[in-house]
Amino acid sequence: MQNLNNQMLSLVTRIFQNGIVPCLKIEGETACTVDPVYGISRNRVNAELAKALIRINGINGDNYTEIIEKLLNWNLEKQNPDGSWNEVHVKYNHPSALITSIVGEAFVDGYLLLKDESFEKAALRARDFVLASQFSPGYFKKSSIYVADHLNVDATCGAFLAKYGKVFSDQQCLDSARITAEHICKYQFSDGAFPYTNENKGNYQYCLDIPCIHYQGVTLYYLLKIIDSLENDWLDAEFEKGVKWLASVQFPDGKFDWSKSGLMFAYYLSGAYAFAVPCFMYGTKWNSSYSENAENSLKVLGANVKNIVNRWESDSMLSFPASVFTALNTANIGNYPVGHRLFRFGYGMYRQFARRRFSNSVDPKLFNILSTIMGINTSTIEPDNNFPDLFMTSEVLDCLSYTISKQIKN
Repeated sequence: MQNLNNQMLSLVTRIFQNGIVPCLKIEGETACTVDPVYGISRNRVNAELAKALIRINGINGDNYTEIIEKLLNWNLEKQNPDGSWNEVHVKYNHPSALITSIVGEAFVDGYLLLKDESFEKAALRARDFVLASQFSPGYFKKSSIYVADHLNVDATCGAFLAKYGKVFSDQQCLDSARITAEHICKYQFSDGAFPYTNENKGNYQYCLDIPCIHYQGVTLYYLLKIIDSLENDWLDAEFEKGVKWLASVQFPDGKFDWSKSGLMFAYYLSGAYAFAVPCFMYGTKWNSSYSENAENSLKVLGANVKNIVNRWESDSMLSFPASVFTALNTANIGNYPVGHRLFRFGYGMYRQFARRRFSNSVDPKLFNILSTIMGINTSTIEPDNNFPDLFMTSEVLDCLSYTISKQIKN
């Protein structure tokens, strides 16, 4: 366990020093990260970086207090009058309960570290916005545009409310977090997988009640945060099933079997390996061999990090022909008409090709052409090459630093 913790800390420190620091823009009492590929600054990335630095602050004598405060000051300036923060992508910038929960958690942690009352007030306003974003108990609206019942969004909102409730003794938040966790688990498949959405498809063309390796880890990760904050293991049966499914789709070398993952826009995302680590580590309470799953996940993740994390899990062109069968299996997950299955297969092959080509920049021309032809509306650009992704990097830092802090505490 200690060796794994050291490996995680080494990776987190290396990413921060070699990948994040060159992307920092510091102006007076504020600091933000600027995406080296797209040139945008995201509320989520800043907040996840701040949380990661808070968790490793003081380890090995490193003091990140000044940069933590400046990162949070930047986010403080970006909070909307209604208490929310915007979800920022290349083609999308709207208030979001999901992002507000992620940033709100950073302000709770920041308040605990710095005792700054402005951080406490920001967290309170976030709390009010998130609670007001429920369509029904446990079902949170992701944003004004994406209104399906995304179980990972519910889990993220529930995790923030649980954290806020624990720190500030807010029973309404604690009760909401518990109800949210129960709502999520109600839709868990019998094999342990969680769907991306339940039967409420919102504005999607088809329902996305299909398994996804990346979002399995995301949903479990935020459920784990709810468990930690409520200090109760009442979800253990569902969590154990969820981890068991995640282990069942992992090869002995640590790579995931993406033919079992049906959500095309999350296909081969490298962050899946970071989300898996804390889930497997919690799973060792039932099966000690899950520590090997965690170690193998970290190895695959590390192989996809230069200074910043790759957007997608990379591979060689030599294995491209075999990927046709993987994409075919993926395309057949879910009850979709033949035409949509063909589209899913085409999407899968596009991703198989793109993840094998790496560049430090992206050219969206091909994607824009294909989007127009296929009638695809998306908030992000899916280029035809792999690239260093700051968005994925902050998720990795969040997951690994959380795992490090839990292992130190235990």
